Amino acid sequence: MGERSGERANGASRRGFLAALAAGGGGLAFAELLAAAGVSEGPLSRAAVAAAERLAGLTFTDEQRDLVLAGLEEQAGAYAAMRELPLANDVPLALQFRPDAFSEERPALLQRVRTLPERPPRALRPVPDEELAFLGAAELGELLAARKLSSVELTRIYLERLRRLDPQLLCVVNLLEERALAAARRADQELAARRPRGPLHGIPWGAKDLLAATGAPTTWGTGYFREQVFPGDAAVVSRLEQAGAVLLAKLSLGELAWGDVWYGGTTKNPWRLEQGSSGSSAGSAAATAAGLVGFAIGSETWGSIVSPCTRCGATGLRPTFGRVSRHGAMTLSWTMDKLGPIARRVEDCALAFAAIAGPDGLDPTVVDRPFDWTARPDPRKLRLGYVPALFEADPPPGEEEARAHELAALDVLRRLGFRLVPVTLPALPVEPLAIILTVEAGAAFDDFTLGGGVDTMVRQGEESWPQVFRLARFVPAVEYLRANRIRSLLIREMNRSLAAVDALVTPSFGGDQLLLTNLTGHPAVVLPNGFRSDGTPTSLTFVGRLYGELEILAVADLYQRETGFHRLRPPL
Repeated sequence: MGERSGERANGASRRGFLAALAAGGGGLAFAELLAAAGVSEGPLSRAAVAAAERLAGLTFTDEQRDLVLAGLEEQAGAYAAMRELPLANDVPLALQFRPDAFSEERPALLQRVRTLPERPPRALRPVPDEELAFLGAAELGELLAARKLSSVELTRIYLERLRRLDPQLLCVVNLLEERALAAARRADQELAARRPRGPLHGIPWGAKDLLAATGAPTTWGTGYFREQVFPGDAAVVSRLEQAGAVLLAKLSLGELAWGDVWYGGTTKNPWRLEQGSSGSSAGSAAATAAGLVGFAIGSETWGSIVSPCTRCGATGLRPTFGRVSRHGAMTLSWTMDKLGPIARRVEDCALAFAAIAGPDGLDPTVVDRPFDWTARPDPRKLRLGYVPALFEADPPPGEEEARAHELAALDVLRRLGFRLVPVTLPALPVEPLAIILTVEAGAAFDDFTLGGGVDTMVRQGEESWPQVFRLARFVPAVEYLRANRIRSLLIREMNRSLAAVDALVTPSFGGDQLLLTNLTGHPAVVLPNGFRSDGTPTSLTFVGRLYGELEILAVADLYQRETGFHRLRPPL
């Protein structure tokens, strides 16, 4: 094809996009705006953007218009890529409409108490307190149940570490000391009366600050919402309270769930303090890895659990879409947002997931599917797939050590008895479908954009929410719906790819798999698989079939126990 052919195609895309705006974005009225602005067919210009601003009810500066122009060029290429795939009339949207979702009658939040078989508690309490801070939730639960440790004592240990180490990490938005100590005292009383609520009873945890919690602001990481207070707890906060867990703190997230930069600064990687923790579950991953909480809850739309867990050496579970209620959580994307646990061990992720999964009558997307960690299968009897091309491709510059760790992980899995089955991922356009997130995020924060709130955000420029929110106004509805129809095909093909295996091992950032699996809603477990020569962690991911959390957690737990990378501690 060559560069000249590409230039002609891009020019055609620009003209087609301009025509689409004129035809679909207001018809004659918009065409008249373009004509009045002296805009004709040809390359997009500031004048074209300015004319479109009037229709959208926005006003940009020239600098912002230049940024939008650059983004529109990229979006036009995405539209062209999607149009190359023929779609029959019977291809549905990857969306569902539930009329009963708008009923004013809501069932009460379900009380879901799960317990594990009793295991012999640790004979001696470890000392010093730092040893306690890095134990897994399951181990801490044994000590609490055996009355060798009190929840109040454990809570004070974590509160002290949060105060002492947060100035280095910048991971705490609000400390909830009064609430935490009251919950810890209640947990101790119930445990003394032999009324255990489950394996998390008395375990302190942290919430990503996009989850509402009574008595504290929910800032979403941006100063604009710094004083925002909701009247009740998010569903996952209520579920964990029912399980007896102790909420310690609201933890940082990148502004409106992007990156690790929030109004309080940049949350740091505990393994390398001059480096950000990545995001957007920045504080959840950093605090967990640094032993400041027993576990945390994060969220993922496109990598916000996988990425900070990789950077900070934590273990995270991104559940299947529709497994965990998002009631009381900030909405970024109605069809892609997922809440999940971040911990130091796979088992702790399983315990936390068991406590928060299932419908509550408040989030209509949530399904009721069984999950019983006590009945987990023998992982060696599971069929484990891998995509050879993702392990054989040249690694990105500077990621040679990460690739060596990924290949070493395959050797470990073979040594554990797995026969790795080659799998091929869907050969469909994935990157262009990112406009689904662009549009939904833009819609979720449309009033914020129209009211000028985006101008108060810390991060501006090309790679920022202000740019994305503004660009969202320029995506034709037809393109958004077309992307969702392709998404339907992607889900079908991904299900076929995984039909012959129970789990898939993959580089965490291999190819398009991270965006692909977030679009299709498949679950994933991310965990450390080694350390670079500079001391920072790398990661490996296990992807499961829809609602296949039990299988991928079982495989990941076996790998983690064999390798032991999760036992290492950052040098704080």
